[in-house]
Amino acid sequence: MKKIIIAASIAIGSAAFIGTSLNSCTTIATSDLGLAVIKRVLLGGINKGVNIYGNKEAFLQNNLVDKALPKELRDINSTLEKIAPSLVAKEREYIAEAAVYTVGISKPILENAVNSLNAQDVTRIIQGEKGTATLILKEKTQGQLIQAIAPRVEQELNKYSIVKTINTALSGSNLLGSLLGGNNNSKVNASGLSLMASEQIVNGLFNIIEDHEKQNSASLLGPFGK
Repeated sequence: MKKIIIAASIAIGSAAFIGTSLNSCTTIATSDLGLAVIKRVLLGGINKGVNIYGNKEAFLQNNLVDKALPKELRDINSTLEKIAPSLVAKEREYIAEAAVYTVGISKPILENAVNSLNAQDVTRIIQGEKGTATLILKEKTQGQLIQAIAPRVEQELNKYSIVKTINTALSGSNLLGSLLGGNNNSKVNASGLSLMASEQIVNGLFNIIEDHEKQNSASLLGPFGK
């Protein structure tokens, strides 16, 4: 009977210790130290993305940016590849040039969102999968970023008359209507192309930040169980 009582006491004590340890980890994670570490990771990813976006060639060669290309624009480009392959290269180049001008708009929005992270956000990051910090940042800013940069992207793309050139190349193509959800006379809309380009620019930036977070989570967030 004494052995049973002792064993039970040890089990209860162990559970209490584990519970205390977990609470301690959570407390540490949501402390100023935990918040500072997470901010450091995210700000590092933002700076990495900004440096890539500030260099047209780096933007064009980055696979994470290419993965962010919206399906509609990817479909349009697939059609253009069959008709005027050089036009796709020009379109990508013009979007890369437009991306340079969005850095000054996007960076402050992202940095403000990082600096506004609270204890609840940090707890969610510590308890979540790798990449949760970027996910929270995306939830807070994605719509705002697209809305903020779209006018500048449209302004830059209009300099090159890219929309008119694409429509000329696609004129008479039976594929255009199905791609854009209209009839065979559908045209690529200037604001529509700008919006798709803006989505790629914003989501590509989040892809870079997430990749940076995952690469650095072990070294920076290791003490918090990440």
